[in-house]
Amino acid sequence: MADILSILKIPQFIYGSAPVINKRTQAVLYHQMFPEVDYQYDGILQLLLHFRWTWIGVLSGHDDNVERFVHTVVPMYTQKGICFDFMLRIPKLGFSNDLPDIVEEGIKTNNVILNSTVNVMIILGEIDTMVVLRIFPKYSEIMGVPTKAKGKVWIMTSQMDFTSGDFEKKWDIDFLHGAMYFSVHAIEVLGFQKFLQMINITSENKHDFIREFWEEVFECSFLNSMVDRQDGKICSGEEKLETLPSSNFEMSMTGHSYSIYNAVYVLAHALHAMHSSRFKHRAIVEEERMTFLSQELWKLNHFVRSISFNNSAGEKVSFNENGELEAGFDIINWITFPNQSFHRVKVGKIDPMAPKKVFTICEEAIVWPSRFNQVQPLSLCNANCPLGFHKAKKEGKPFCCYDCHPCPEGKISNQTDMGECFQCPHDNYPNMEQDSCIPKDISFLSYEEPLGITLASSALSFSFITTFVLWIFIKHKETPIVKANNRNLTYILLISLLLSFLCALLFIGQPGKVTCLLRQTAFGIIFSVAVSCVLAKTIIVVLAFMVTKPGSQMRKWVGKRQATSIVLSCSLTQAAFCSIWLATSPPFPDLDMYLINKEIVLGCNEGSFTMFYFVLGFMGLLAIISFTVAFLARKLPDSFNEAKFITFSMLVFCSVWLSFIPTYLSTRGKYTVAVEIFSILASSAGILGCIFSPKCYIIMMRPELNSREQLRKRNY
Repeated sequence: MADILSILKIPQFIYGSAPVINKRTQAVLYHQMFPEVDYQYDGILQLLLHFRWTWIGVLSGHDDNVERFVHTVVPMYTQKGICFDFMLRIPKLGFSNDLPDIVEEGIKTNNVILNSTVNVMIILGEIDTMVVLRIFPKYSEIMGVPTKAKGKVWIMTSQMDFTSGDFEKKWDIDFLHGAMYFSVHAIEVLGFQKFLQMINITSENKHDFIREFWEEVFECSFLNSMVDRQDGKICSGEEKLETLPSSNFEMSMTGHSYSIYNAVYVLAHALHAMHSSRFKHRAIVEEERMTFLSQELWKLNHFVRSISFNNSAGEKVSFNENGELEAGFDIINWITFPNQSFHRVKVGKIDPMAPKKVFTICEEAIVWPSRFNQVQPLSLCNANCPLGFHKAKKEGKPFCCYDCHPCPEGKISNQTDMGECFQCPHDNYPNMEQDSCIPKDISFLSYEEPLGITLASSALSFSFITTFVLWIFIKHKETPIVKANNRNLTYILLISLLLSFLCALLFIGQPGKVTCLLRQTAFGIIFSVAVSCVLAKTIIVVLAFMVTKPGSQMRKWVGKRQATSIVLSCSLTQAAFCSIWLATSPPFPDLDMYLINKEIVLGCNEGSFTMFYFVLGFMGLLAIISFTVAFLARKLPDSFNEAKFITFSMLVFCSVWLSFIPTYLSTRGKYTVAVEIFSILASSAGILGCIFSPKCYIIMMRPELNSREQLRKRNY
């Protein structure tokens, strides 16, 4: 029919989907009382994304618009994360001799639907597609599958609508319960229902199709009807349309009815505009008007395109440049009832005329299919990946079918279905479930924690003991055991040991700029003084026995000057190393975000680890020399000989610092500092205990041995 009318250039108003136009010249003849179809497909996409329905099926008719959907819309949906389990064609109704093939094809199609895991399906078709859809429950009965148990959420396009022929009006429509339908935007026209209620069928003789409709829906016949009913029921004309179930007749203004209503007024306004333009300045007689309409009707197309008015419902009616109605779509939720009636509930809309194509949906108003017990259905290929997991593609499956793998160590996923896990910020770390980030605690060896308290208490205790030993030696400074082997070296050694114990306190507490500069340098210089004192005492012991030999040339090397030069040279050398360290790459406070997973380590960056190990190495060299010399002199006479005690002290010292290096490298955070403090305390305590405990014992417990006669006697 469209092709015939196009030849005559007669305007055509289309209230369904537009036909495929091959010639551009035909486009001006089609005036679509239907919005741009892309808005509808965009609305369906928004609906799918809103409810996170990513696993869907498609049933389509056999019109040309299906090809457009496949080639244009499907790629767009795929880019947005929508997968298609299947895309099937609805069996096409034909002549009666094709019925077995239709049934067989329908059963196959129905079998695919029932066996699919999708819960949401898009239906593409025309008004007559509903007839085919209503056959699917019959297929389920043939297969012995309860339809209700296999309920789906149908999303139907606005080209479709409900229709019920005479042979199917008693069929169950429960399968439509909870369906979502995109309808051309419609609004209730004032007086429409009253008009339907006042229809007097007896006065509508000139409209035979109304009488035929009346006879069909009320199952009766008029006296002069061509149809004889077996039950002989006569139509009285007093039947009421509002008593009919919705499956037979709807009293409300549907989208298609609203489109036709607007089309009539568009034509009226266009005719009026054309009439006013043609005969603006002269009177018109009936004959001229009829001649005008018959000869120049093709010009009406121009006036239709440019028309714009407000209808009686108060809404603007106009067309775009493509001849499509400028309107949006309503999202309708179908609710069915046992008496074969249904109710359309508007639950949302898509308004392309709004600045950003507003999409709205009211979830609370939606009634879902009975199978879901009013819980929003999910339509996914597989369950969502929970927090702490990420998606991994399944080979041979669509991209929305995937496995869920736990996040790698150190990464999290704080949303479901994340493609990749991500790292926490530098100052955070993943929780056990790897679904959120927890702020890291700032960690340093403090005085408030047990480890810090223990080390600080130990340092202060050893400092007190050293001070007590120094007091004892000062008090008994004139006794032979104190005067033996250079009394001044003994005092310097005790003072350096005291400072060494106190130096450990620099490593406890929150690191600052000053403490970082002093930690290693003060420790290095003080320990070098202590070890150089031990070395000097060892050398003096050896020289003291060498000068007793007759004719010895070593007498000139024995004295206070030699001891002082040994201590100064070793100490100044270490001080020079520390000065170079501070001048080139000094230590500084530093935050280490990555050393420990759950903590931010606040510590001192050594600046130059080369200089740090150089300082330790120099102290180690002094200790090894002292140990070697003392070991060689260990068998000298015992009374004036400290070599044996120095040997033990240096053995402790070297053992502590040799074990320090691997332990220092293997620990992290505040425990690294604790290891260094322990090494300082242990090595200092080793020197203090090995060298001074025997002397203190004699001074305090055996004073009778602390005499010149006893020392000479024992020496002899």
